[in-house]
Amino acid sequence: MAKKRVAKRSKGKRPKVKRSARTAMPREVRAAYGEMQRGVEHLDASIADLRSGLRRAERQIEADARRRISNLRKEARGQLKGLQAKQREAARMLRKLSVAAGESWREIKRSADSTFADARATAAVIARRFRRALKAG
Repeated sequence: MAKKRVAKRSKGKRPKVKRSARTAMPREVRAAYGEMQRGVEHLDASIADLRSGLRRAERQIEADARRRISNLRKEARGQLKGLQAKQREAARMLRKLSVAAGESWREIKRSADSTFADARATAAVIARRFRRALKAG
């Protein structure tokens, strides 16, 4: 059995295309076509750069948002602890109230009202800060 001989080609070279299938272009037209082709390639590269830049910016925005959310949660936990302390104080005041039934009710009520007003004001400030933080984001 005889082996077929295969023509060896070096890598990177293209097989020759028959020129008879295409019409010959004048040199100026070929130059203009080449310039347009380079322009298209440049646009492709620019689009790829923009896409990668947008992906990078998106990742940065997401990381910043995660960091901001984490900080807001930490702050909220701290402020909630403060509100819980005020709640415990109010509960203690109510226990004192039941024990001190003989004392002046008005004084006890004034003290409890003051504690409740303070707690309500703190809660309102916290809510306002978080609403502002969410709107700013």
